[in-house]
Amino acid sequence: MQWDGALLTDSGGYQVFSLTDMRKITEEGVHFKHHKNGSSLFMSPENSIKIQESLGADIIMSFDECPPPYETDEYMKTSVDRTLRWAKRGKDVLSTDQALFGIVQGGLNKEIRKYCTEELIKMDFPGYSIGGLSVGETKHEMYEMTKYLNPILPFDKPRYLMGVGSPDDLVENVINGIDMFDCVLPTRIARHGSALTTEGKIVIKNQTYERDFKPLDPNLQTPVSKYTRSYIRHLFKGEEMLGMRLVTYQNLAYLKHLMKEIRQAILEDRLLDYKDEMKKKTNYFKSH
Repeated sequence: MQWDGALLTDSGGYQVFSLTDMRKITEEGVHFKHHKNGSSLFMSPENSIKIQESLGADIIMSFDECPPPYETDEYMKTSVDRTLRWAKRGKDVLSTDQALFGIVQGGLNKEIRKYCTEELIKMDFPGYSIGGLSVGETKHEMYEMTKYLNPILPFDKPRYLMGVGSPDDLVENVINGIDMFDCVLPTRIARHGSALTTEGKIVIKNQTYERDFKPLDPNLQTPVSKYTRSYIRHLFKGEEMLGMRLVTYQNLAYLKHLMKEIRQAILEDRLLDYKDEMKKKTNYFKSH
């Protein structure tokens, strides 16, 4: 990859979740088929850790099962117990100083989530991830769960909410005690022409930007600033790859800017005020 920055890897648990029709979960691990050629593959907690060790990531994840949010309580408890056993097995084979996080599962059942969290804390991981959210439940249900877990998770270790990355979700979940996030959202929506800006989300392919000669984001200075909205729209209409690249850069730059502003608001003890200001200035909270 030749990437010289910090690196975080996932364990494969979510990918197993997404391969519902192609995998079989056992106590040993997961048997699944290659999505291209159908060949048989197997992943265990030990395999997952060894692969992540080889990749050399700074932060790595326990191998877990990511059950759908609306599974029965009985299934959820069985699944979480297996995830806890896998977490211990992975921790036992770790042979490096990479920061291995335990992953809190349990769907929307607060008691099972609490149980999973407390059992992982006993194993003493350097950080804790919250998995199994943003997989089909409502935003309100997600926020309820992070708010609930906030006082249960250790305050002196990082909390990482997996697979969440829209601007409103970042703000709401930081308020609920989350430190870290990851998401494909900024790159995925960029490929379809949606730009995240300090003024809100805009769909650059819309005709309203045909003769708009302002930069994509007038309030954020980046290499994208020298291109007009009109020109970027033209790139999308002409199916030029540069359009996707420019909006991708903008979206990543905006999210870095947003997190910087959130950190500053925390230092100034005005995070709730910042959220109110953002609500007035942008359209990010309209789905709430």
